[in-house]
Amino acid sequence: MIEKDFVQEGLRRTRIDEYLEKELERAGYGGMEVQITPLGTMVIVYAERPGMVIGRGGKNVRAITQTLKTEFGLDNPQIEVKEVEVPELNPKIMAYKISNMLQRGMHFRRVAYSTIRRIMGAGAQGVEVTISGKIRGSRSAVAKFVEGYIKKCGEPSIRFVEEGFATAELKPGVLGIYVRIMPPETVLPDSVEILPPKMIIEEDGDVIEEEIDVETEEVIEEEEIIEEIEDLDELEEVVEEESTEEVEKDDS
Repeated sequence: MIEKDFVQEGLRRTRIDEYLEKELERAGYGGMEVQITPLGTMVIVYAERPGMVIGRGGKNVRAITQTLKTEFGLDNPQIEVKEVEVPELNPKIMAYKISNMLQRGMHFRRVAYSTIRRIMGAGAQGVEVTISGKIRGSRSAVAKFVEGYIKKCGEPSIRFVEEGFATAELKPGVLGIYVRIMPPETVLPDSVEILPPKMIIEEDGDVIEEEIDVETEEVIEEEEIIEEIEDLDELEEVVEEESTEEVEKDDS
């Protein structure tokens, strides 16, 4: 019975997400969170334009709250609207923007590359845009555009990579748009930090640690190599002079 309750709760949250996505499409819907509190159910809605979510005099919020209570069975629902600070790092918003540009008649490659440049310009570590459907002709195809570093499998791809989906209705058919973004603050479990080397110096029994500057060390090594080469040149000149003197003595 516990597993069944978890499944039903997951289905209800998915239905709420789909309903909010349809109602708040023009407001730049960026996702939602459901939190159970002692006073009721708190629904946090992220949007690019919070004013459109609230509506004039709170009309939209009241209508959505009533729908969540009657149709989805939430106990005393309360909606909190938060603005998305960086819309370029929200995959839902960017997928919706791609859908809008495709419906206006723009070429899918131009749309994908311009969106990727905006996302990477916002500081993302990696981005993947996938457009599937009848994009080139009468036959379905899939176009994938990737830039930066993004995890494709394993637990990091589930925990750290954010996904968004949207559809674009065109004359040839419906296109599916997937956007996957790895945020800039992501720290992967396999990341390694290389510390600079340290030199230990003993002075009067006290141990002092100093960091070695790799660049100055390379410069010192280059100077030593140059001095060795000059010494070798001088040695070769001396050997050549001695050999010529010996030859002259033999001739005499």
